Amino acid sequence: MGAVTLTRRQRRIAWQALLYALLIVASLVVLLPYIWMVSTSLKSSNEIFTPVPQLLPRNPRWQNYADVLRTYQVGQWLLNSFIVSSIEAVGVVFTSILAGYAFGRLRFWGRDAIFFIYLGAMMVPAQVTVIPTFLIVRWLGWIDTYEGLIVPKLCAFFGVFLMRQFFLNFPSELEDAAFIDGSSRWRALWQIVLPLTTPALAALAIFSFTAAWNDFLWPLVVVNSEEMKTIQLGLASMKGELSDWSLIMAGATLSAVPLTVLYLLLQQYFVRGVVTTGLKG
Repeated sequence: MGAVTLTRRQRRIAWQALLYALLIVASLVVLLPYIWMVSTSLKSSNEIFTPVPQLLPRNPRWQNYADVLRTYQVGQWLLNSFIVSSIEAVGVVFTSILAGYAFGRLRFWGRDAIFFIYLGAMMVPAQVTVIPTFLIVRWLGWIDTYEGLIVPKLCAFFGVFLMRQFFLNFPSELEDAAFIDGSSRWRALWQIVLPLTTPALAALAIFSFTAAWNDFLWPLVVVNSEEMKTIQLGLASMKGELSDWSLIMAGATLSAVPLTVLYLLLQQYFVRGVVTTGLKG
């Protein structure tokens, strides 16, 4: 009996070791492009294109970061992206809360039909609406402005869907108790429901900030001046102007820092939010 128990234990340990090995290999595959990006940002031009690729630089050249900040308006591009992404994330969270609560908790005629029509809009590619949106923005005089970059993105189909799923699973007893105590629907939402939706809000904030930060198509359409470029447009213009990939990779590394910090700060809420919104209560 003892030998059988030992054999099962060894088998379990072997499977766990194999699983961890596969996870480590998969992690290295995912991280390799980022490691190569950081490594290239610290190389000289002569070290980048060599017959035998080198993962690590012989003599790390931190001057590349100073050079890219001095040569290009990377600081301004990062600031523009941060302003646009932050306001868009706040706007998407706010509008998604209101719409998601209405679709998830309120009872009104045609609610499900309207939601399915709204959900169908998620299947329409964003490229289809670029020209109509551009014409509206130009009519408003928002070309090459923060308003033109931000306002069309303040509502997101995915955000409404995510918050609706969370509100559908929210215990109705908590709201009923608030209503019995004389609370209004608005007060119950902001003082009872929202404090308990932190994981979903954090997940939505990360999704929205990341999407706005990495957006390239809409800024390309609405931005004309160098001062209003986002970091993605700036990096694209750098690639078109020079062949010094060390500076380009230095700029790309700087562009990845805010997203990395944001994810590290909200990681636990992000994972909980993704898991919770997919469960049924």
